[in-house]
Parts: sequence; structure tokens; C-alpha cells
Amino acid sequence: MKNFLVKQLFKISFFPLCFLLLAWILFFIDQHYHLNLIDLGTSARTVNGLSGIIFSPFLHGNLEHLASNSVPILVLGMLTFYFYKPIAWPVFLWIYFIAGIWLWIGGRNNDEGNIHHIGASGLIYGAATFLFFSGVFRKHKPLMVVSTLVLFLYGSLMWGIFPLMPGVSWEAHLFGAVAGVLVAYNYRKEGPQRKAYDWENEEDDDETIYIESEEPINPTQENPSVTYHFIPKPNNEQPPLDKNI
Repeated sequence: MKNFLVKQLFKISFFPLCFLLLAWILFFIDQHYHLNLIDLGTSARTVNGLSGIIFSPFLHGNLEHLASNSVPILVLGMLTFYFYKPIAWPVFLWIYFIAGIWLWIGGRNNDEGNIHHIGASGLIYGAATFLFFSGVFRKHKPLMVVSTLVLFLYGSLMWGIFPLMPGVSWEAHLFGAVAGVLVAYNYRKEGPQRKAYDWENEEDDDETIYIESEEPINPTQENPSVTYHFIPKPNNEQPPLDKNI
């Protein structure tokens, strides 16, 4: 049992840990050799800035920036790979590239093209909104518990989609959050689904049978699905006459 739990924990944490390992390695290499890797970040609407679509999530300005992004990446990544294992990889890739491309198109820049957007915040916002809205769209109770947990842990992140703090790429937050919602809606019918009960799809199989009778019927009936209609005979009814021609 212990080995099974360790194996499961390794599976769901493998990708987030690899992502963070690469981000930390790049950070210390950059700091040690002064490579100024920030230049590989997303510079909106510039040819050189296209590299940021790939590299920006791995680049961070300082140790505090990297540390603050590491815990959410690990937690949200593990939740995604545990509860949405069949679709976790395509979900990540779609959020990664949608947010990155939109940031290159709509991010801030100056006339010299010197503003570089860096950091994994876009992925964090994308994963958070995906986990929240995916549970809501599916109406799946266990997944809605995950949605509530994400809201409790990271609900305050939503303030980051507004331009309230100078020097913070709120555009990356916004585009990542919107990408997460779109991906959650697109994959709402894939991966784990709410159990469909038979009674939800069951049609009314009871048929009402109408029987016309010329004699009064006892209202006490064994079969409640049978409805009798009593048709009284007219008082002046006479048998038909035989006509011979």
C-alpha cells in the first residue's frame, strides 16, 4: 500500500517537479553567469519577443518571484494530473500556448520593445481557472469540491488580472485565466464525468390503455395503468333491421 501511494504521488508530481527543476536551474545559471536570460521573455509584437511564448514561463526576475510561483505550480499541477489524468497533458499545452500567444499579441510594450513579460504566473492562473470551472461545467460533486478548494487557496489571485500593481504583468494573468476557462469548457465532456443514473435517462414506460366498454366497470382495478371509458347505450336503441332487396 505504501509503495502504491508513493508511486501515485510520483506520477502526479513528476511534471510539476520537472518544470520547477528546469526553472530553478535556469535561474541559478543566469545568476551565476549573468546571461540576462530575461531577454528571452515575451516582448509583445516584436520578432525577438516570439521566443517568450516558449521560454517566458521558465524565467523569473529574482528569487522571491521564482519561490512565490513554485508552490502554486506544484499544487495546481498535482491536482490537474491527479483528477484529470487522461487530459492533463493537452490541457497544459493548450493553456501554455494560448496564454503565451495572446500575451505576445496583447501585452504591454514601449516604442523600443524593451518590456519583457516573464514568469509562470500565466500558467498558474490558467491551471487555477481550469480546475475551478472544469468542476462547475461537469457538475461533478468530487470535482466541485476541488473547485471550492482552489477558490479557497487561490481565489485572491483573481485580483491579479487587473492593472493594480505596477511592474506586474497583469496581462499574463488575464490571458492565462481566460485560457483556463476556455480549455475547461472545451474538455468538459472528456476526462472524469459525473455518474449518470438510470432514472435520469429513463423515459416513462407506463402506457395508459383506454378500453371502451358498454357496461359500467368496477372502479377497483388491479392495473392502475388501464383507464376504462363507460359508453352507455341509448334508451331508444333498436337492433338493426335486415333489408332484403
